[in-house]
Amino acid sequence: MTTLALTWTAGLSLAAWLWLALGQGFFWRTDTRLPPRAEPETEPREWPAVAVVIPARDEAEVLPVSLPSVLGQRYQGRAEVILVDDGSSDGTGETARGLAGAAGPQALPLTVTSPGPPPPGWTGKLWAVRHGIAVAAERGDAEYLLLTDADIAHEPESLRDLVEAAEANGLDMVSQMARLRVVTMWERLIVPAFVYFFAQLYPFRWVNRPGGRTAAAAGGCVLIRRAAAERANVPEAIRHAVIDDVALARAVKRTGGSIWLGLADRVDSVRPYPGLAELWRMVSRSAYAQLRHSPWLLAGTVAGLVLVYLAPPAAAVAGAVTGAWPACVAGAAAWCVMTATYVPMLRYYRQSPWWAPLLPLTAALYLLMTVDSAVQHYRGRGAAWKGRTYARPEPDAEAEADASA
Repeated sequence: MTTLALTWTAGLSLAAWLWLALGQGFFWRTDTRLPPRAEPETEPREWPAVAVVIPARDEAEVLPVSLPSVLGQRYQGRAEVILVDDGSSDGTGETARGLAGAAGPQALPLTVTSPGPPPPGWTGKLWAVRHGIAVAAERGDAEYLLLTDADIAHEPESLRDLVEAAEANGLDMVSQMARLRVVTMWERLIVPAFVYFFAQLYPFRWVNRPGGRTAAAAGGCVLIRRAAAERANVPEAIRHAVIDDVALARAVKRTGGSIWLGLADRVDSVRPYPGLAELWRMVSRSAYAQLRHSPWLLAGTVAGLVLVYLAPPAAAVAGAVTGAWPACVAGAAAWCVMTATYVPMLRYYRQSPWWAPLLPLTAALYLLMTVDSAVQHYRGRGAAWKGRTYARPEPDAEAEADASA
């Protein structure tokens, strides 16, 4: 690369980072949280009924950590928990029943049910969610549905806080991005960046803006009014979606619902991703679906990742070595802006800010995971998860998803 080309590339990278830092909804800030708990005199006079729906497939290992926290919710209204055993082979249902039996008389009531195999055109999780919602409808008149994953642990006031936020702000859907586990070296390197990249794609402030087009949710913790779900015809309308949380948010917002998304303080994922292989599968199983299985979007994404994340350190080093100081300065400046925007997310995850300069390395790994996701798709193994592989949606289903975007 010539000195001029290197300088232009570094300059473009710096311009991109200045725009991202200032013009992309301040995505890097981590202060979008549920409002503080209301004072007693401002609480709802009558707490609405809630049905908690947990789709679970082969989750016996994590349920002893997560399920007791759901059953132990301190909620002033009526609430019940419906765990949908989605064809598990590890005794998930039996484990759940045993935990409920040991939870004590003050625990929320638990129902364990199974919908059978998903029919063609449905993902397993959404088929399980549909069954759980149907069971809830048969049981009573729950005004809200809490859709939460089997690996999500809730502090005792979590359900109350979610309902309070929805009631006080007239929201149809409240979703919290659970704090993922960060223990191993690979988790420290990759997990905070996962949330950082998600927020860059879907800035929370844009998601929460009334009338805005941006829509997203975090599937591990979604409180939704049952009336809003019925109006949006979910989960039927998104039955094919691999990235179901974003599809759900789009469906609700498209039908006039008001949504909110933020980072969680009282909701945590307990699922371990101890090594690179587990994290790789987590990202690659849906990365190409995020790009709508488009080779052109894949090429654009790769080029964008190279320009935005890899070019700054490369220009800084190459410029210093070759004496191309304008390129070195521009590359170093872009790298500094990138690093500074990543520090708040590391602090949210209680990690050292010294991980921030390594974000280009993490981005390179995500680039490879995305390419691998496309390769696996064309080999017929795309969107594989827990023994199931989901093919690309039929053209009419993809058109429906595009329209909802």
